[in-house]
Amino acid sequence: MRTRQKVKTAAKRAPTRPSAARLVAKSDVSRPAIDRVADRQSGKIQSLARAFAIIEEIARHREGIGLADLSKRVGLHNSTAFHLAKTLVSLGYVRQESDTKRYRVGRPLFALAASCLDEIEMVHVATPILEDLSRLTGESGHFAVRMGDAVVVIARTAGAGAFQLTERVGVVRPAHCTALGKIILASLTRDELERFLARVELKPATEKSITDIPALLRDIDGVRASGIAYDNGEFNAEVRCVAVAVRDFTGAAIGAVGISGPIWRMTDEATQARAKVLQVAADRLSQALGAGR
Repeated sequence: MRTRQKVKTAAKRAPTRPSAARLVAKSDVSRPAIDRVADRQSGKIQSLARAFAIIEEIARHREGIGLADLSKRVGLHNSTAFHLAKTLVSLGYVRQESDTKRYRVGRPLFALAASCLDEIEMVHVATPILEDLSRLTGESGHFAVRMGDAVVVIARTAGAGAFQLTERVGVVRPAHCTALGKIILASLTRDELERFLARVELKPATEKSITDIPALLRDIDGVRASGIAYDNGEFNAEVRCVAVAVRDFTGAAIGAVGISGPIWRMTDEATQARAKVLQVAADRLSQALGAGR
């Protein structure tokens, strides 16, 4: 009986070895709290950066991108890229096609981007670019967007040349006889353009206004082919305008940027030279609004 009692007592007094988890916890506690917080924050920032890298890479591939190619391009292991992409899919910001398994940008991301592109923000972004455009060309600069079946100028700047236009911001102009409007019409699908022509009367603003539907369609086809629209005294008999498209992050035309000046100064040669400067300005504005990212 005494022997058994001694064994039991020894067993009770035998020291227990701490588990690995306790050792880790004790070691972690011994470190300064700020270091432990910094490590956790660093991990969160790294995951966030990786998630954004994945979103950006997916957005660059309109036809979608597979996991292997995606992980290679963002420099992550397949399993890491998979789990991050899976989380983004669960949140809706990325979607995965059921048949090809390719990843594509989700609708909530489009909604977020679109909500940022209100007119106030576009004016804020466009104004300094228009100022540079007017300074380089000497002509009035305009940025317009679609408003129903017409276009509305939401930002404008004046050039240094004589006889500048005095149009105010907010002025509404017909689409069929302005360079800005023709750019918008050229961005429509064939069906959309036909419906537009069916409901809108092509009223003449000057003797040069195009009021014949076949003639306007030929003009719009030319705009699509060249990417440049002209108004040769079609809205104001004394004014010539040239415009190009401004695109958003989807590649769709959301507006038009253009310059205008008196016909005697906007000669064919001058218009062609200024059209190149205009295209650079439109590309800058498109990039600022998310195109090509």
